[in-house]
Amino acid sequence: MFRSFFPVPKLFFSSLLGMMLLAIVAWSTLGPTLQPYVSIDRFILPPPCAPTETVTPPGVADTAQAVPGAELTDPDLPDSSVTQSDAPSATQARCLPEGSFLTGERIWFYQYLLILALAFCVFWYNYKRNEWYWWSVVSTVAIMLLVYFNVQVDAFINNWQGRFFNTMQLALTEPGSVTPEEFYGQIGEAFIVLMPRIVVAVIVAFYSAHYVFRWRKAMNSYYMAWWPSIRTTEGAAQRVQEDTMRFASITEDLGVAFLDSLITLVVFIPLLWTLSQNVTSLPLIGDVPGSLVWVALLSAAFGTVLLAIVGVKLPGLNFENQKVEAAYRKELVYGEDHEEYAQPATWRELFANVQKNYFRLYWHYTYFNLARYGYLNLAGYIPLLALSPSILAGALTLGLYQQVQQAFGQVASSFQFLARAWSTVIELLSVHKRLMHFESHIPRDQEPIKESVSQYAD
Repeated sequence: MFRSFFPVPKLFFSSLLGMMLLAIVAWSTLGPTLQPYVSIDRFILPPPCAPTETVTPPGVADTAQAVPGAELTDPDLPDSSVTQSDAPSATQARCLPEGSFLTGERIWFYQYLLILALAFCVFWYNYKRNEWYWWSVVSTVAIMLLVYFNVQVDAFINNWQGRFFNTMQLALTEPGSVTPEEFYGQIGEAFIVLMPRIVVAVIVAFYSAHYVFRWRKAMNSYYMAWWPSIRTTEGAAQRVQEDTMRFASITEDLGVAFLDSLITLVVFIPLLWTLSQNVTSLPLIGDVPGSLVWVALLSAAFGTVLLAIVGVKLPGLNFENQKVEAAYRKELVYGEDHEEYAQPATWRELFANVQKNYFRLYWHYTYFNLARYGYLNLAGYIPLLALSPSILAGALTLGLYQQVQQAFGQVASSFQFLARAWSTVIELLSVHKRLMHFESHIPRDQEPIKESVSQYAD
C-alpha cells in the first residue's frame, strides 16, 4: 500500500515528522535572530504604521475627561492633536497598516518553510529516489504547504473578527462613531484575503485528485505484477480495482485533515491560551491558567475515547460485510457465463448472508450514531458554558467574544479530529484489513515495480 508509492515509507514519514519538529524548534530559537539578515520582507514591504488609537468599548470613561485640568485648556490655542493626525509624514503615507495579512514576520516564516521544504525534497531526490518521486515526495510537501496557508488564513480571520465586531459594537451603541469608509474598509480587507484562499482550495482539490490517482496507479501496478500468485485470493479483483482507489482516497483525505488539525493546534493554541486571560473563571472550577485550552482538550479526549469504545466492533463488521458481498457478486459473475451457477438455492443462501451482516451493521451503527451525534451536538455548547461567568460579569466585548468563540472552535475541532472522522477511520481500517490480507500472499522483501510514471495514458 505504501512501499509501492513512497520511497522507504517508514524512513520517509519519520523524516517528514522529524523535519516538522526541527522546523518548530529552529524557528523558536533562531527565527527572530536570522530575520534581519536573511528575510526578503524588507525589500517587498513598507515599514509598519504607527499604532492606531484603540477603539474604546462603550461604557469606558473618556481618558481626556478624567485628566484634572483638561477643561481649562485655552480654546484659542491651536489643537496640537489635530495638527499631528491630519498632517501625516511621507513615511507614514507608505506604511503597512496594523492587522495586515502579509507582515514581515509572516513573509519571513513562509520563506523559512520554503527553504526547509526545498531541502527535504533535494535530500530525497538524491537518496532513494523512486519512479513516483514528483508525486510521492514533492506533491506531498506541496499539499502540506497549501494546508498551512489555509490555517494561516483562519488565524488572520480570527484576529480580524476581534477588530471588526468591536467596531460593529461601537457603531451600534454610538451611532455615527464609525465612518462608512472604516466599516467597509474592514470588510474589504477580509475579502482581499479570502479570495486567494478560494483559488487555493480549488487548486488543492484538483491536485489532490491527481495525487490520489497516481497512488492508486502505483498500487495497481504493484499488485498486478503478482497477479498469478494472488488471483485466487478471496475478492482479488475487488481488492485491485476498488480497494486500491478507496485506500488512496481515504488515506489522502484523512492525512490532509489530520495535518490541518495538527497545524491548527500549533497556530491556535498559543492564541487561545492568550485569550483565556480574559476569562474570569470557569463554572464550578474557578480561575485556571489557559482555561479554554484545557476545556477543549478534555472535552475532545472524552469524545474520542467514548467513540473508540462504542465503535470498537465496526471495523471487523465492515470487513465481514465485504466478504459476503464479494461471495455473492462472484456467484453472479460466474452465472453470466455458466448456467450451473447462480441457482435459486445458492443465491438465496448467499444473499441471506448479506442481509444478516447488514442487519448486524445497522444495529451496531445505531448506538454508535447515538453516541456520536449526541456528543458532537452537545460539544457545541461547551464554549458558551465555559464563557458564561465572563459574559455575566461583562468582561468580554462582542469582538473578543467572537474571537474566543472561533479560536476555541478551531482548537476543539482539531482535538476532536478522531471523534469527527471516526466513521471514515472505521472504513479505512476495514479497507486496510482487506488489503493486508491480500498482501500476505506477496513476499514482503520485494521491491516496488520499476515502472515509468508516463506509462499508460495520462
